[in-house]
Amino acid sequence: MSKQELVVLGQDEGAGACCPGLLTAPLDEDQAVELAKVFKALGDPVRLRLLSMIASRAGGEICVCDLTPAFDLSQPTISHHLKLLRQAGLIDCERRGTWVYYWLVPEMTDRLASILTRPAGEPLPDRTVPAGAAS
Repeated sequence: MSKQELVVLGQDEGAGACCPGLLTAPLDEDQAVELAKVFKALGDPVRLRLLSMIASRAGGEICVCDLTPAFDLSQPTISHHLKLLRQAGLIDCERRGTWVYYWLVPEMTDRLASILTRPAGEPLPDRTVPAGAAS
């Protein structure tokens, strides 16, 4: 398995505070590139299902042996999808004997939620009049 990993959004030592939300400030180019990698990992139905199965598992972790039968895909294909989720920082894993166990990285899903959340108490824009229309 390749040791090459994507930089996990917000885990850069020099990044300091959390990235601004999409609705509070424009992302800079580097933030947009890193965020796009995470959304790209989420942009596949198999990976979304895998993430959901991992995140919703009682006890917080699941064996790959319990994930693979849920799909009509080969084990190497499932492993590839899991690798992409790991590289995006959404899940992590540990090998125990011959099996690998996966769990959600809640800090990443919390970060995604905060990036997409509108600041509390801020009113929604009035959409009754089309933008640019004369009053």
